[in-house]
Amino acid sequence: MPNKNFVNFHILMSHSPSCLNRDDMGMQKTAIFGGTRRVRISSQSLKRAMRTSEYYQDHFPEKSIRTRDLELLSEKFYEELLARGYEIEKKWVEKAIQVFSGHSVSADDDESSDDETTQEEPKEKQKNVAVAPWTVSEFKVICDHVIRVYQEELTEKEFEELKKAIDKENKRKATAKKPKKLPEEIKDEFLFKKVKKEVEANKQALVKACGQATDIALSGRMATSGLMSNIEAALAVAHVITTHTVEGDLDWFTAVDDLQELGSGHLDTQEFSAGVFYRYASLNLKQLQVNLGLLPNIKAEETAETRAEALKIATHTLHLLATVIPDAKRNSTAADNPADFVCVALSDQPISLANAFEEPVKSNKGFLKPSIEQFISYKEKVYQGYELQDQVAFFSLDEQKDLQGTACKTLSSLENWLKLDGKE
Repeated sequence: MPNKNFVNFHILMSHSPSCLNRDDMGMQKTAIFGGTRRVRISSQSLKRAMRTSEYYQDHFPEKSIRTRDLELLSEKFYEELLARGYEIEKKWVEKAIQVFSGHSVSADDDESSDDETTQEEPKEKQKNVAVAPWTVSEFKVICDHVIRVYQEELTEKEFEELKKAIDKENKRKATAKKPKKLPEEIKDEFLFKKVKKEVEANKQALVKACGQATDIALSGRMATSGLMSNIEAALAVAHVITTHTVEGDLDWFTAVDDLQELGSGHLDTQEFSAGVFYRYASLNLKQLQVNLGLLPNIKAEETAETRAEALKIATHTLHLLATVIPDAKRNSTAADNPADFVCVALSDQPISLANAFEEPVKSNKGFLKPSIEQFISYKEKVYQGYELQDQVAFFSLDEQKDLQGTACKTLSSLENWLKLDGKE
């Protein structure tokens, strides 16, 4: 039987009163599902909580740096490269970032005038730089290319090509919108094209280096300019929603001034609620192998070794999805509730079972137990109706007899089942 390419994660987690994800007004994020209001945790919030968790730091070799501030990024990369024993001058770090991103490191590098029209340009330039994930390992590969290309002498053919480009620019009629470029600028563009050509010829090395940052391999990256490459996300994460209708509560809170006899120093409100949340995510194992640089493309045949690497990351992803909680208002609500029910399926396709809760769970004795029962009932209907032959395993704090699959007594045993590719 061929290997199943997708890992589908289904998690039910009950949270005590809290406000785990807020909107711009400080209210809980919500969604209408099945015609009723559900409390929501955005996928972005959950992924960031996973990426910044201690577990991630302990189990993945490198985390991306997400920023639009190229000046601060330059300082960070310079420090990281030196810490790795890579001797490099600061100017090459700045040049590599410019080549990599398509933007100069300092927003006001080109500013020479003090008139009012130029004072706002640095801010505008900064706005043009997208917040993107950068990786030290990938950047080191770019640095190697940049340093070699910019330091080595041009061949006779390259020198002639550069001379023609300069002559052509000198003959061009300058305009206010497009002034003539200096020979140094033309040479810089020429060398950039050379670096780009080299990088594209060695694309697999760059992808493999980028794959060191597992969060990019999982969540992907949208390139904006320069040599940054687009990476298709291997992990799809849904917005987390409550299995039942929720009407939020308002908490009046104060900051008491100990030296003030009456009233308080500050008075405000905060919405909060409690509920059982359904988390769903799906991991494309083949795409993950491509993103890690283990396979050249999505059509390539996986090997036992490359699949094992992907399953190892899938196992860590399972642990993160089952244990990590966004830390909004954490110190004032402490909703540190682990998952009550975790179901994993090795499947031929992504399958969300959120529709188990399209009709909201109703109960006056708690929502956790009926939510699990409603999930199991719907899951079995879907699998029977579509004749799915998935490999399923689950972990539950309470015994579940009606769910078809391998019952695991602990979360770690479920993780081990996944790591071993569905083998007990």
